[in-house]
Amino acid sequence: MAKLLPICALLAGPVLAEPIDPAALERLVVQDCGSCHGLTLKGGLGPDIRPQSIEHYDLEILQTVILDGVPGTPMPPWRPLITQAEAAWIAEYLLKGEAP
Repeated sequence: MAKLLPICALLAGPVLAEPIDPAALERLVVQDCGSCHGLTLKGGLGPDIRPQSIEHYDLEILQTVILDGVPGTPMPPWRPLITQAEAAWIAEYLLKGEAP
């Protein structure tokens, strides 16, 4: 026999993801990305990721690189730690050089 959901569960709609926290994501870029890409993002162990250096990247490609890393390089996958929405925010932030 099929189990029925309470009516309040049906009316509530989908569960929304946590809201984006721009300040926390900016800190993540500076501290965590900066630990490999340099604190000014001009490069270090990882390449320069300032807007003028990555402008050839499509937003979705950059988001995938952030989420899944780059096999065979030190770029780790961040998927276990951040959401797709956060990765999209970070990609846009890197491409624009400012908070979206």
